[in-house]
Amino acid sequence: MNRGIVVLSLLALAASSVQAQVYRSVDEQGNVTFTDQASSGGEEVNVKPVTTVTLPDAEDVRQLEAQQEKPSVDDQTPAKPYSRVGFDAPEDDTAFHSGNGDMTFAVSSQPALRNGHLFEVSLDGQPIGQNASGQFALQNVFRGTHNASVNVIDRDGRIVQSGQSITFTIHRPSVLNRNRNN
Repeated sequence: MNRGIVVLSLLALAASSVQAQVYRSVDEQGNVTFTDQASSGGEEVNVKPVTTVTLPDAEDVRQLEAQQEKPSVDDQTPAKPYSRVGFDAPEDDTAFHSGNGDMTFAVSSQPALRNGHLFEVSLDGQPIGQNASGQFALQNVFRGTHNASVNVIDRDGRIVQSGQSITFTIHRPSVLNRNRNN
């Protein structure tokens, strides 16, 4: 019993030391000093508690990821409901001229999209739109090489299936390339 009281006393002492006071003082040169020692001319500073985050155990994260990868028995949608999800236009590794940078993506799937599914197209990692038609018009795309990707998403915005990614290059006129013999 005495041992329990000693342990509780030590824990209480340790907890009270965590709540140490902080003092702020300014010297003649204007230098500000913070310390846990009270001094003449120092004022007590009210320090808010530090927010801490406890990270989950790595093994718990791995188990959760493994569970999410397994298809649910209740899920009626197969793991890959589409045999093909990809771009019809532009074709992969193509280059084309677009004076104003306007272009259109055409995407499709085999079989056709299921009810509640949408295509989501991203350009250079940034989503540009979602729709069921598979046509995505863009304006003023910068010259250069770009990457585009397509996903099929469900009503909740979750990716059902990722599709083919493409790379293409847009050529646009530049004032830097005009004839300078004027």
